[in-house]
Amino acid sequence: MYSASYQDKSILKWFSVVCGLILLSIVPSVVFASTDGSGGASGAATNIPLIFLWIAVILMLAKASSLIERVGQPAVLGELLVGVAAGSLYLVGLDFFEPVKTSEIIHFLAELGVVILLFQIGMESSVKSMMKVGIPAFIVACIGVILPFVAIYFLAPYIIGGLSANAYLFLGATLTATSVGITARVLKDLGRSDTTESRIIIGAAVIDDVLGLIILAVVSAMVMQGSVSAGDVLIIVFKAAVFLVGGLLIGAWLAPRFGRGFSKINTGVGMKFALIISFGLVFSYIASLVGLAPIVGAFAAGLVLTPVYFEQFSNPPFVDDLHEMMKKEKLSSSVTKKIDSLIETHSHRHMVEFVEHLGHFFIPIFFILTGIQVKIAALWDFKVLVMAGIITIIAVVTKVAAGVAAGKGVKKLTVGIGMIPRGEVGLIFANMGKGLGVMDDTVFSAMVVVIMLTTLVTPPLLAMALKRS
Repeated sequence: MYSASYQDKSILKWFSVVCGLILLSIVPSVVFASTDGSGGASGAATNIPLIFLWIAVILMLAKASSLIERVGQPAVLGELLVGVAAGSLYLVGLDFFEPVKTSEIIHFLAELGVVILLFQIGMESSVKSMMKVGIPAFIVACIGVILPFVAIYFLAPYIIGGLSANAYLFLGATLTATSVGITARVLKDLGRSDTTESRIIIGAAVIDDVLGLIILAVVSAMVMQGSVSAGDVLIIVFKAAVFLVGGLLIGAWLAPRFGRGFSKINTGVGMKFALIISFGLVFSYIASLVGLAPIVGAFAAGLVLTPVYFEQFSNPPFVDDLHEMMKKEKLSSSVTKKIDSLIETHSHRHMVEFVEHLGHFFIPIFFILTGIQVKIAALWDFKVLVMAGIITIIAVVTKVAAGVAAGKGVKKLTVGIGMIPRGEVGLIFANMGKGLGVMDDTVFSAMVVVIMLTTLVTPPLLAMALKRS
């Protein structure tokens, strides 16, 4: 346990380092602003060296923000808060991070980051372990989708009047989502991603995304066409079911065959790495073809892959070194068995480590960018604050209530809290609603505040709930 004074020093140290790094961005901001406009959004699109600088600053901010772990909070909370601070610098005349908000390259890297995160989470799980919590996760997901949608659609007109029916539909659809990326990162930061509660949360969050995207597709069709038939809804549901069930079955059949086939070309680490990463990216692409989020495909791909599919490939170098040492040294049989067990464990983790190394680079970009996109200026509008407050209460209560269905012997509050954040999924829904003209600036700003609040409160609340359990 850290003493109160040490915690205070840690917070001060964290704040000082982060502020220092943000202030360092002022210098390049001024320099680039004074050279042919390359500091602006249009110039930045072709200024590759500037994008290199952005990435470097984002990564260093992310690493500095991990000091928040000194006070018992997950690193992702620090990344989100630092992102919010960096994205708000324009309020004091510093616009270094403004082009980042619209940079297609940074957004691509962020999207790749969340895909890698879900791929990694899937690899650390298994179809068998997910099936054990399949029914509770499905029930929690269904309740977590139905409750917020119904609550907003039927209660909001009496609390937040003056909106169109389509606006209430989109508000409800936005609240159905659960940011599996935020929750998965918190669970991983705290080393609790292998518990029953965690598997239920991740499983339910993935199902939430699938159900939410189905609802979004239906609501969007209603807005654009004026109505949607039961046949259209069934087609959307059928595509999702075919991908999830068929993808797991076909993927489990293809993966070992691809492994054996490519191992005949080369058994080196590079081939193994390319095969594993390509498998996750292909699944992400196929998911998008059937109208699902790429992160759903990445998670499914991770579930499919197991170490046994890559036994034909070379071992990590340290494994060969250990075997050589064991041959030379005269070790007892008990020690040899222990070393062999350790070797097997780390050999199986080799494929997971590939993805982890990529994640160290890409995943922080996603969370910092999520924070940068938060429009803190929206908090100055009283009407936005009132609307956001009401919607946030509904958003939190309905998701926490879904945790009641987690089953016996499970920490229901932990599951419910894990379902709270809307994060990147909610932003996608809200942006689509604004693009279709359903949400005006006031409603959209309120939803951004809701997404921000649900995203920021989840890491500390989930950390508290997990530590208590």
